[in-house]
Order: sequence, then C-alpha cells, then structure tokens
Amino acid sequence: MKFRAAVLRSHEARFELEEVTQHEGPAAGEVVVRIAGCGMCRTDLAVRRSAGRSPLPAVLGHEGAGVVVETGGPDTGLAPGDHVVLSFDSCGHCHACLGAAPAHCDSFASLNLFGGREGQASGLTEAAGGALAPRWFGQSSFAEYATVLARNAVRVDPALPLELLGPLGCGFLTGAGAVFNSFGAGPGDTLAVFGAGAVGLAAVMAATAAGAVVVAVDRHPGRLALAERFRAIPLHAATADLPARIRRLTDGGASCALDTTASAGLINEALRSLRPAGRLGLVARLHTALPLEPGTLDRGRALVHICEGDAVPGLLIPRLTALWQAGLFPFDQLIRTYPLADINQAEHDCDAGHVVKPVLIPGG
Repeated sequence: MKFRAAVLRSHEARFELEEVTQHEGPAAGEVVVRIAGCGMCRTDLAVRRSAGRSPLPAVLGHEGAGVVVETGGPDTGLAPGDHVVLSFDSCGHCHACLGAAPAHCDSFASLNLFGGREGQASGLTEAAGGALAPRWFGQSSFAEYATVLARNAVRVDPALPLELLGPLGCGFLTGAGAVFNSFGAGPGDTLAVFGAGAVGLAAVMAATAAGAVVVAVDRHPGRLALAERFRAIPLHAATADLPARIRRLTDGGASCALDTTASAGLINEALRSLRPAGRLGLVARLHTALPLEPGTLDRGRALVHICEGDAVPGLLIPRLTALWQAGLFPFDQLIRTYPLADINQAEHDCDAGHVVKPVLIPGG
C-alpha cells in the first residue's frame, strides 16, 4: 500500500511530505487505520534534541485518530469502520502491564522511542526503496495510514469529531491522567499547575471537572487567559513571592502540583507552594541536574515523575470523551488544525507559542 507521510530524515531537517510504501498487511493482533487527524506533541519535536538515539529517517506522530480499514485476523476486537484513538505502545506482559500500569512498562522506552519491538521493522520504505525506522510510539501517524496493535487503539463514539481526538491518546491524556489517576484529585483538593500548555491546560480542565480549586502559572498572557476561561486562578510566573501567593490562594498550600516546564526554578517554587504532605508531579523530561533548595521536601512533601498520566488508555479516553460531551473537558478549544502538508508551519507555530495543540489533517 502506498500513501503519503511526513518523513524526518535528520535531526536538523524539515519534515518532507513523501510517498511511502507499507509492504506487509496487518499481522495477527494488528489493524490498519486511516488517519483522520494527528496531534503534534512536544515529544515528537524532542527527537531533534536526541541525535543518535531515536532512529532516522522516520515517520513520527503518536497522537493519531482514525478509522479502521483492515484487521489482522478475527481476534483484534475491532472491525473495519470502527473509529479509534491511538495511544502509546507497551509489551502487555511485564509486571507493570499486568498490573494495569502500561505507562511503566519495562519496555516503554525501547518500544516507543528507540526502535520498536525486537526484530521488528516498520515495513515502511521511502519512494527510493530505503527503509524507514520502526514505528514511532507504535504508530508513526504523521501519515495517511498507520498500522498499530489493536490493543493500543481505543474505540470511540462515531458521533465524536474524530479528526480532533488524537491528542487524547497522549498530551491531554497525560494532563488529565495526572489529576484523575496520579493525584486522585476531587472536591476540596487544590492543584497548582506550572506551565499552561497542552498538558497543563488538560490538567486544569480535568481538575475543575473533578471539583478541585486550580491555580495556573505561566508567562504567556494568552495561556493564562485560557486557564482562566477554564476556571483556574491565573498567576504570572514572575509574580513576586509566587509560592506564598499560591499558599494564600489555596488556604495553606496546594494539595498537589504539576510541573510541565522542567525548569529547576519553577520546580522549587512548586514544592514551596505545597501544603504538608503535598505531592508534586513532573511530566517533562529533565535535561539538567535538579538542585533542590533546603526545606522544599520537608514535612512529608513528595516529588514524583508522571508518565502518560499513569493511564490505562482504554479506560481514560472514554472518560475524557464523555466529559467533553458533557461540556466539562473542552479540549477542542486548545486545537488548531493544519493540513499534513503544512507540518513545518505547525512545528514553527508550536515552538513560537502561537498554538497550544496543532493537529495535522492528512486529507486537509
């Protein structure tokens, strides 16, 4: 099967829209999905900073949503015509996977970031015949079609706006999952969110839906305005004595905080914003040492890393779509769509902060 895909050939190159060939049909347990839309995530763009680690040339993209067009046998649980949201890959049989914690799969990094399953090729080649890297996050969905494991495809209501649902498989899943799963936030809880991008604003929406009080911290006035629209208390990151201000707003300190910035300074301020026994979750990868200031972890405060919102995608994605249908999780207000051919403009706008969540439309 031949189709168009956005190929990244080197860590410094632009994406190029090319014709690629998928040489094999779906294996047992796999499905072929016609992509309706794919979100652009910071993790896709971080490949540019990981020279020598993530194999290239590759088709990236891991927030895909689309329609099943072919199945690899009768045991996939899906059928042609099903609408699905695609999420991250996991082995399915390690201790974490069997314990309903697939984001902590023993093979998470190798499966999603560094080349796929042992001995697996993507089956994708470029027009000249050269092989492309194995599936990115089990998807490679910056493309018109993707072949994925059926258990990483979550069936959704066909009445939903399919082209917009892809970010529910990663970015929005991470922010909302941090609130619902990692923190278990509910009425009476207080949450401080540092960084009001796609993940942070998803956390804001989830927390307000759960009945928690939310403070959102960012430097971008437009992001703070969005957070306020979603019923958060906005605070500029340059606010004088920011932790004390948050403690006053939350009657003694936030019960939990989420940092999406990986800024050592803001992480320390987030810790000082917590009440005793409060928890701070980090979702962004740290690229430098994290010096903690004296006293930040006193009195039972805890610092944890959160991967993929500690989510089981097949459980959380339907919950998020139900909240959207009820008007309680308006993630569509964060999205700007681009034709797949405009992927480089989408990347520029994302880097420049002009858009919260770009979504690429192959048919656009």
